[in-house]
Amino acid sequence: MLNLILFGPPGSGKGTQAAHLVEKYQLLHISTGDMFRYEISNSTELGQLAKSYMDQGQLVPDSVTIAMLRKRVEDNPGVGGIIYDGFPRTVAQAEALDEMLAEMGTGISGLIALDVPDDEITKRILLRGQSSGRSDDSDEATIRKRIDEYKSKTTPVFDHYAKAGKSLKINGIGSVEAIFGQLCEAIDALG
Repeated sequence: MLNLILFGPPGSGKGTQAAHLVEKYQLLHISTGDMFRYEISNSTELGQLAKSYMDQGQLVPDSVTIAMLRKRVEDNPGVGGIIYDGFPRTVAQAEALDEMLAEMGTGISGLIALDVPDDEITKRILLRGQSSGRSDDSDEATIRKRIDEYKSKTTPVFDHYAKAGKSLKINGIGSVEAIFGQLCEAIDALG
């Protein structure tokens, strides 16, 4: 089974590319943000637990996130693989994901990072902010803070998988089609 982590800072094009990859490879796209919203809006036990932390302004513990991931994977047994988007964000989460997948008899096939310069990301998010309605997409200082947060906390995840020879970078600048072509080449080389 293909277990792919699609990696990159906010505005790097992960969501756009994930949609194309899902269609081509018949993959399940797991976005942790979407997963949280689903579980909370459906008042599932895990959703209520996550909400209790969020309501107190706390981060949802990794154990709760992993439990949601496990449920989502187990609820979709017939997929050709999974794209993890927005997770893992820390080395501790990567280790927890590795452990969960090992218990299921599989592992991460690869981590592919969309490499996009900070100025381009800022430009993309500001442009997105004109239609997204999200206040954090409209303020350059906030955007740059999000980029810095990404670099400090999630870049070590790239290094975690690089140690196992499973991380690679793809140039995230160019047309959607050109970037998609590079992603497909990288994925085909994994299998």
